[in-house]
Parts: sequence; C-alpha cells; structure tokens
Amino acid sequence: MKSICFYFQVHQPFRLRNYRFFDIGRNHSYFDDMQNRWICRRVADKCYLPTNQLMLDLIKQHGGAFKISYSISGAALDQFEKYTPEVIDSFRELAKTGCVEFLAETYTHSLSSLKSKQEFTSQVKIHSHKIHQLFGIKPRVFRNTELIYSDTIGEMVGEMGFKAQLSEGAKHILGWRSPNYAYQHPSNNGLKLLLKNFQLSDDIAFRFSQHTWEGYPLTTEKYVDWLNSVDNPECINLFMDYETFGEHQWKETGIFEFLKHLPSRVFSHSNFTFNTPSELADKLNPIDKIYVPYPMSWADEERDLTAWLGNDLQDDAFDQIYEFEDKVRKIDDLNFWIDWRYLQTSDHFYYMCTKWFSDGDVHKYFNHYDSPYDAYMNYANVLSDFRIRLDEALDISLLPKLEQMKPELNLDEPIKKIAKKTASTKASIKKTETKAKTKTEKKTKTKKSESDK
Repeated sequence: MKSICFYFQVHQPFRLRNYRFFDIGRNHSYFDDMQNRWICRRVADKCYLPTNQLMLDLIKQHGGAFKISYSISGAALDQFEKYTPEVIDSFRELAKTGCVEFLAETYTHSLSSLKSKQEFTSQVKIHSHKIHQLFGIKPRVFRNTELIYSDTIGEMVGEMGFKAQLSEGAKHILGWRSPNYAYQHPSNNGLKLLLKNFQLSDDIAFRFSQHTWEGYPLTTEKYVDWLNSVDNPECINLFMDYETFGEHQWKETGIFEFLKHLPSRVFSHSNFTFNTPSELADKLNPIDKIYVPYPMSWADEERDLTAWLGNDLQDDAFDQIYEFEDKVRKIDDLNFWIDWRYLQTSDHFYYMCTKWFSDGDVHKYFNHYDSPYDAYMNYANVLSDFRIRLDEALDISLLPKLEQMKPELNLDEPIKKIAKKTASTKASIKKTETKAKTKTEKKTKTKKSESDK
C-alpha cells in the first residue's frame, strides 16, 4: 500500500483591536471586528471558496478516489458563521461526498495542551461537537494546534478515545527513520502517529513560487517524479495550511493549476492512492514506537515551541492567561468564557516572536503588529482589563496597582528581557494631570498675551 494523505489546516484568529492603556477598566471590547471581517472575507474569496470548489470538482472527476482531510479551528468556524456563511456551506458540500475527513483539535487553536489538561480536553470536546453539528461527522483523528505533540499530549489524546494523531516528522525525533510510515505512542494506549513529510509538504506550501529555489518551477510531472523516488513508503503525509492556495501562494503563481492536475498525474504515473488519516490508521501497522519527551511542532527550522514560547514576552503572557482559569470556572457567564478562550489562541503569542534570523521573514509575514513589543503591550493591556472584570465579577475588592497591570519594556536591555513593572496608578494619573494642566496654562497665557496686544 502506497498512500498520499492530504491534510489542510484551516484557521483564522480573532485579532485584537488596538487596545490602549487608558482603555483598561473602561472598554471591554477586545477584538477588531472590522479587521476580522475584512480578512475573513478576503481569504474566503481568494482561498476557501475557490479551493473548496476545486476540491469538490476533483473528487467528482475521479469518482471518489481523491480524498482529503481538514482541521478547521472553532475560531475559524465562528468567523465563517458570522462573516462568510457560504464557506460553511461549501465545506458541507465536501462532507457530503464521503471523501473528506474532518479532524478534531482545540476549539480556539490554543496551546492549552501545554498548560491545562482540563481546558485542553474541554476545548477538544467542544470542537468535536461543533464539527458533528455542522458536518454530521464525528472526528476520530486528532490534530493539535500547530501539530504540537509530546508523549504527555499523546497520552491525553489516547485517553479521549482518538485512534490517531497527526504530528511533525522532525529529524531530531526520528533520527535515521522515515516519516513515511505509521508509528505508535510509547504507552499501550493504541494511539497511532502519522508524521508529516516536511520536505515534500513545504515544496508546495513555501517554495512553490520561490524563483531562487532550485526546484522552480514546480510542475505536476516533476512533483510526481519526486513522490516516485521516495524509498519504499507506506504513506506520504502532505500537511499544510489551506491558505497555501490563493492566499500565501497567489492564483497568479499557478498554484490552482498545479492542484487541478496533480491527482490525474498521480493516478496515471504512480502507484499511489489518496487516503484519509482514519483510513491509514485502520490499514497501517506501526513499525515502531517513537519517544517525544519534549513538545515538537511543525514550525521553523527547530520544529519546537519557540515560535510561541521562545522569549520572556511570550512566557509572561502565556502564564498570565492561564492564571485566570480558576476564576473563569467560578463565573457562570458565557462572555467571560468566550473572551478567555479567544485570548488563548496561539496567534497572539506568535505575534510576540522575536526570531528575526532564519525564520524572520515568515514571522513578519503573518504579523500585523509593528513589533513583538507592540503585540505584547496590546495583549497585556487586554489582560489587565480582563483581570479587573474577573475581580469585579467575583467581588474581589482589591484595587489593582499599575505595576501589576502595565508591564513596560526596557529596550536598553537585550531584546528578550522585560523591564520590571514600574510606577503606581496615582503617580501615572498625577503625571497625566500635570501635563494637561501645563498645556492648559500655556494656552491661557498665549490667549491672554494676544488679548493684551
């Protein structure tokens, strides 16, 4: 059996609006509805709608032999329902073919698997329910945020009853072994692992339109030859962002034409079939157990967590958001749950990344903030307001001090250091009032001088 497994990540975060320090305690609206609507509409028109239609045409053209799988975050589904309901309809049409599998993940594309087992399992259950509600399919395979995986995470996933999990075929984990086989979690929970072939996946996702790449231009003939040259594979797992088609790789690059003709070339010039992750989990026997003591992901050269938790900015923000968990669970108010979970989305921490070296261009492409510091300060301001709301809701009569609310960055220190939190609320207010008073006195003196003339 030689299989190609196409898996696509579909995700859009709820982006934060420009939330100033002086909004804290006054404005509880955190998300930029205008920007989120505009981006969702743009990506729907450039990627989701045309690519879904092309996938549907390919499935019909090949009589169901072409199969694909999706993991759509709850945050993306919520935006589709709110801004572009026709995208939901197009995914429903794909679901009806029986050739499309929908995977489970954390509802808000969060990093909860690294921090809270209770929140992690809750989000996965809510997401699975949402998928079943929209598409009539109960997920059997799990895909964690950014393909993050470790033995501990695999153990939790196995306990939830999933038969397989997708992850990265990282070299530092596999060593001499190939990602083109099924593996197994080291415990006896029966969880199978399907690993990404990052070389062949990234040839499409990142290098397709790269003129300086030695493989440019990438044609279906060339790509199928590469598939055929892989040494005795059982499965080649091609995992990538769905936004590859039309958004990251524009229509003008020829990406849609490549996708349109790829299945025909595979069927006519290779022995590969297309299969879903569930089908592979049913048919393939694991060739070995793999041990992953520390979390790995599909990001950057390191395939680790440093895209989201690699500096003091990210670590501080990450710790703060999960400090709220116990308080949120004590409040019977859906608004708190919605805000708290959308604030967990991994993108907020990604925007704070300070990796401006080998992976810098990639990080800057996905970042709408001017700097990681701006992203951190904006997020910290939101958390400060959220903390006040929680305390008020729980009748905690503790006036938060400014040094607990507004961390300031000392840019004279190395870029990964956060300055100690400074100044009191009274001092800040007094300083603002003094400036305003001085400005008013100057205007008054100017007007008086002009009237004397």
